[in-house]
Amino acid sequence: MSVGLTISGVSKRYGNNQVLSGINLEVQPGEFFSLVGPSGCGKTTLLRCVAGFVRPDAGEIVCDGQRLDPLPPHQRNLGMVFQNYALFPHLSVFDNVAYGLRARKAPAALIRERVERALEMVHLAHRARSTPGMLSGGEQQRVATARALAIEPRLLLMDEPLSNLDAKLRVEMREEIRRVQKQMGITTLYVTHDQEEALALSDRIAVMSAGHLEQVGNPLDIYRQPATRFVAGFIGQMNFLPGRVEAAEPAGTRVRLGEGGPVLLAQPGPWEAGQAVTLAVRPEHLALAPGANSLPGRVEEIVFLGAVTRLRVVTAAGPLTVEVGADEAADLKPGQEVTLGCAPGECAVFGEG
Repeated sequence: MSVGLTISGVSKRYGNNQVLSGINLEVQPGEFFSLVGPSGCGKTTLLRCVAGFVRPDAGEIVCDGQRLDPLPPHQRNLGMVFQNYALFPHLSVFDNVAYGLRARKAPAALIRERVERALEMVHLAHRARSTPGMLSGGEQQRVATARALAIEPRLLLMDEPLSNLDAKLRVEMREEIRRVQKQMGITTLYVTHDQEEALALSDRIAVMSAGHLEQVGNPLDIYRQPATRFVAGFIGQMNFLPGRVEAAEPAGTRVRLGEGGPVLLAQPGPWEAGQAVTLAVRPEHLALAPGANSLPGRVEEIVFLGAVTRLRVVTAAGPLTVEVGADEAADLKPGQEVTLGCAPGECAVFGEG
């Protein structure tokens, strides 16, 4: 049966560096929950606090009604998949997966049953006698996952497990991880700096910055309704244009871009006339046609990416990145004049600072 995880007021400082500042999180039973953010934001430190490798200075970590933070790692019954997999090169795949069970002095028959089941789950039963050096990077990652699952942990913790793989294999392995997690129904806490990976894998995401939680939500909400400018810029691509509020109305916020530039209608918000703000719009929400908001510009760069074409368009408000279908951009040439359109609901507004 899956269990949940509650993190309450967890803080950690190293010298003058406040790595975690009063983190509060609730991970639901069976949930795939990702911690995402740039290097140094505290996501791995938080994961290691849950695992027991780092002791928090304050706060509580509770799993299935039991406080974990006073317990040493080996008494927490958690499965951990490390960034470098931490496989024993001299042991077979079978013995690597069996390691945690043998450390717990499990009976031989139970060890064999659990190891075989874990290897079947990650499609590696046929490599049981191989050593890690005989495996590909993706296979090594699956061995590390099988080892974590064989002990039947309460929680599965994964620290950037795909960062050492090439781009194509990363996509394949994230699908594999999600399949296994859903099959077992195990509550999973996953750390990554790759926002696309987090969006593809997660039931919910916590975006972290400088030891704080910027936003917690499901992938669609995080992407479509970023709560802060940081989240808007970190998750996916975003165009940011400085402006000033002309009027704040129930129907939306009118923002003048630049000095004497165009006025665009954006999402409503708690803004006041004259306030300096930043207007944000994603590349795929800009169209090569006039809309409720129209912005003339000149094509400066065209990059073909297969299904989509990425354009750099210079406007009076500043340069914009635009993504359109490859067919729509087939006849475009650098230097060509275009008019961009975007719906008011796709334009977000953030305060300065």
